[in-house]
Amino acid sequence: MNPPQDVAPPSAANDRVERDYRSRLVELNGRLAREQRRRSVALTLLIGSLAALVLASVGRGRIRFTGIAVIPALGIVLSLREYVNRRRALAKIVVRCGFYERGLERLRLDWQALERTGEEFARSDHLYQFDLQILGQRSLFSLLCSTRSEAGAACLAAYLLEPADLKEARARQDAIRELRGLAGLREQIALLGKYRFQGCDADTLREWLGTPVFQVPPAVPIALFISGSAVLLAAVASLTQIVAWTQVLPFVLSLLLVQTIMGTMLFRRIRRRLRVLRVVARECSVLQEGLRLLEQQDFRSSKLKDLVDRSRSSSASLHLRRLERLFWGIAQREKEFLSLVSLMTSAGTQLVLAVERWRAQFQGELSRWVDLWAEFDALNAIACYAYENPDHIFPELVDGEAMLALQGLGHPLLPFDRCIRSDVDLSDSPRFWILSGSNMAGKSTLLRAVGMNAVLAYAGAPIRAAHAQLSQFRVCASIALSDSLLDGKSKFLAEAERLMLILRQAGTETPVLFLIDEILSGTNSEDRRLACGPVVRALLSGGAVGILSTHDLALTAIADERGLNGLNCCMESDDPNDPLHFDYRVKPGISRRSSATAILRLMGLPPESQ
Repeated sequence: MNPPQDVAPPSAANDRVERDYRSRLVELNGRLAREQRRRSVALTLLIGSLAALVLASVGRGRIRFTGIAVIPALGIVLSLREYVNRRRALAKIVVRCGFYERGLERLRLDWQALERTGEEFARSDHLYQFDLQILGQRSLFSLLCSTRSEAGAACLAAYLLEPADLKEARARQDAIRELRGLAGLREQIALLGKYRFQGCDADTLREWLGTPVFQVPPAVPIALFISGSAVLLAAVASLTQIVAWTQVLPFVLSLLLVQTIMGTMLFRRIRRRLRVLRVVARECSVLQEGLRLLEQQDFRSSKLKDLVDRSRSSSASLHLRRLERLFWGIAQREKEFLSLVSLMTSAGTQLVLAVERWRAQFQGELSRWVDLWAEFDALNAIACYAYENPDHIFPELVDGEAMLALQGLGHPLLPFDRCIRSDVDLSDSPRFWILSGSNMAGKSTLLRAVGMNAVLAYAGAPIRAAHAQLSQFRVCASIALSDSLLDGKSKFLAEAERLMLILRQAGTETPVLFLIDEILSGTNSEDRRLACGPVVRALLSGGAVGILSTHDLALTAIADERGLNGLNCCMESDDPNDPLHFDYRVKPGISRRSSATAILRLMGLPPESQ
C-alpha cells in the first residue's frame, strides 16, 4: 500500500514543544554533570578527612584524640553533608530528565516506551473502550497517562470511560486551559515521593480503610506509654550511672512483665496490621506531598479553585503529615540498632494503635482526599497532552439537539505528518452516514477518529480538529469485536449482542453517537440488508446519529430510504488503474472501485484463477 499523499507538513508549534523539551534536557544534563563532579569532590574530601582523622588520632600504636583531630572531624561532617545533598540533588535531576524524556517519547509516539495500557481499568460490557483504542496497546490512555500516581491513572481512565455532562466537561476545559502552560508544576508533580514505586494506589488505601478499626480500651495505650517511658528512663539512668542497675532492675522487670502481658494479648492483631501498614506507608507519601503542593497553588478556574479549597479547608496535607510521621516511626523501629529499644518500650504496638486512632478520626476524609488528589493528577496529565499538542483545539460543547460538526478532523494517535484530515457533520440532515469502500481504505480509522475525539472532548481535553462543535452524546461503538473461544461466542454473535446493547442505550435520555464498522459482517448480503434497515431505524427513532461502514454495497440503499435522512459517502482510490492506492479521504457517493483484481495481482495470481 502506498503512503498517503498530500499530507500536512509538520506543525511549527509541535516542533517548538519538542525543541523546548530538548533544550531543557540539555540544560539538565549539564547540571547533572556538574552535580556528579561536586559529589565526587565531596566524596574525595570525605575520604581525605577520614584519613586525616586517623593520622591525627593514632600515634605510637594507640588512639589519642587531640585538639588537632577536631579539624578533620569537622571536615568529615561537612563533606558528608555535602555528599548527601549532592546525592539528593542528583536524584531529583535524574527524575526531571526522565520527565522530559518521556515527553519526547510521547511526541515521537514511541509505543514501545509508552507501555502503560490501562487494561486494568477495563469495564465489563463497555461500549467503546477497546473498539476506539481508549485502552490497550498503542491506545489513547497510553498517550495521555503521565500521571504521578495510580489514583490519578485510575481517575484518568474514568474520565475517558465515563463521559461527563457538558457542564462538567466545560469546567474541565477551563481547568486544563489554565494548567496547560504550567510545565513547572508538572515537573514538581513528577518529583513527588522519594521513590518511583510510591504510587498512591487508591485500591490499596481503600482496602485499608475498609478494614475494621482496631480499638482497645483507652487505658491500654496510656499504660503502654507510661511503662515504656519508665523503662527507657530507667535504662538511661542506669547506663549514665545516675542509679545503680541493681536498684532499677526489679522495677524494669516488673514493667516489662506488664508490657509482655498486654503485648501478648494484642500480638496477633498488631502483627497483622504491621504487615498491612508497611504497604500502606508507601502509598501515602505522594498523596501527602501532592496535596501540600496543591494547597500552595492560586488558581483562577472554578474547578481547580474548588480542589484547592477542599484540601485547605480539611487541612488534608497537615493531617496526612502526621500519619506519615507515624509510618516513619514504624519503619525506624525495624532497624537493628533500634530493635531492642522498640521491644523494651512496645513502640510497635503503640505506633499501630496511634495509626488506628488516626484512621478512626479521618477514615471518611482520607477517601475524599484520595479522590481529590486523583482528579488533580488526571487534569494535569490531560494538560500535559494539551501542551504537547498545540495544534489541537478545545471543542465548543453545545446544548440542545444532537449535532456533531468536526472540521479538519484527525486521528489523535497518528503522527502529525501522516494524519489525513476529514470533515464530519451529523445532525438533523444528515442523521447518519453509510461509509462504503474496500478494506484498507481507512473506514475504521475514520470511525475511531470520530469516537476518540468525542471521548477527549467530554474528558475536557483538546481534540485533533480545526473547528469542532458537539452536543451531549453517549458514545457507542462496534469496531473491534472478534470470536471468543472461551466465551463460546462467534464474531457474529458478539456483534449482535453489541448492537443490542447500543439499541438499549438509544432509548435513554442522552442521544447516542453510534460508530459501527462492517455491521453484521458474519451473514450474507441479503440477510444483512434485511437486518440492518430495522437496526438503523430503531437507532434513529431514539435520536441517535452516527456512521455505519461497509464494503457491502447492498447496504448503501438504507441511506436513501425516505425519512431516514442518511448520506452515502465512500473512501476509495482516485487512481482507476490502482484501486489499492488509497488517499484515505472521504468522498461523496458510493464506492464503485473493485479491489479484487489488484489484490490478486498483489498475490501474484492472474485474474482468471479466481
